[in-house]
Amino acid sequence: MTSLTVRKGRTAHARNLTLALAVLAAVCAASVALGSAELSPSALIDALLRREGAEGVTAIWELRVPRTLVGLGVGAALGLAGAIMQSLTRNPLADPGILGVNAGAATGVALAFAVFGLTDLRGSVWFAFAGAAAATVLVYTLGSRGYGGATPIRLALVGTAADAALLSIVWAVLLLDSDTLHRYRFWSVGSLAAVDSATLGQIWMFLVAGAVFALALGPALNALALGEDAARALGVHVGRARLLAVAAVTLLCGAATAAVGPIFFLGLAVPHIVRALIGPDQRWLLPYSMVIAPSLLLACDVLGRIIVRPAELEVGIITAFAGAPVLIALLRGRKRVGEL
Repeated sequence: MTSLTVRKGRTAHARNLTLALAVLAAVCAASVALGSAELSPSALIDALLRREGAEGVTAIWELRVPRTLVGLGVGAALGLAGAIMQSLTRNPLADPGILGVNAGAATGVALAFAVFGLTDLRGSVWFAFAGAAAATVLVYTLGSRGYGGATPIRLALVGTAADAALLSIVWAVLLLDSDTLHRYRFWSVGSLAAVDSATLGQIWMFLVAGAVFALALGPALNALALGEDAARALGVHVGRARLLAVAAVTLLCGAATAAVGPIFFLGLAVPHIVRALIGPDQRWLLPYSMVIAPSLLLACDVLGRIIVRPAELEVGIITAFAGAPVLIALLRGRKRVGEL
């Protein structure tokens, strides 16, 4: 491959990434403009510019803008986390929950409601993040024991076992406390409806830190795709790369799940969509996933707000309906899953 070909490839990737950013900006604008409460274009512009005394100011600045910003951060986090997990475990069907992140967050939320008596979903964010972090540390610690350390297969197996154990605790708590079950079910479906500026303030530091770690992993993940021996020969510290990847997934998926509940298929499907578009190079796969995932999440959220007006359909339901057919179509377009 000549240097000219490499430069042309980089130029094409950069151009397409700019186009994806433009699409994301358009979806963000739609998320602010559209909702269960209809506003005319003039009222929308007036509310955006004046912020006081205009029709729809509350709907725009207290509901839709924070909701859009949280959706932007959560979508980017899940896209990055999914791409990292599939590369780290070398498993095309891996998603961010494979390290027990979702189950840990669910355990934290259930205990926050049942043991500590919390009644507000916003107050459970810290419990959810603590549960996600604790579950990931447990999985990585157990998966690191023995010969070879934290291999992809060992992490996946330990994560699956931890997921089952933690979810059994969750269901035991829910069956024993009907009030907890009532509050938990709204969180478990995955929704942006209850978020506000306080939610964004609770998670943005974790999202930024996780994104920095994730984007720095591109070259190391490319080397690991060649095998551990080849990665070491290329100068990659395999143990350090794995630990940094696990830390990035914990920060990203833990904060995202804590804020809005589990969003399924997004972290699983988006990396496959990106690979079908640009190939497996992690240096481009990660930023593309970071841009395309929030575009899909916010588009699904807008759709959920308008198709059943004046009620809303939670974004977790929309992503499940939209993500499953897309993923199936991608898998059918390949000779075998491993080619993804």
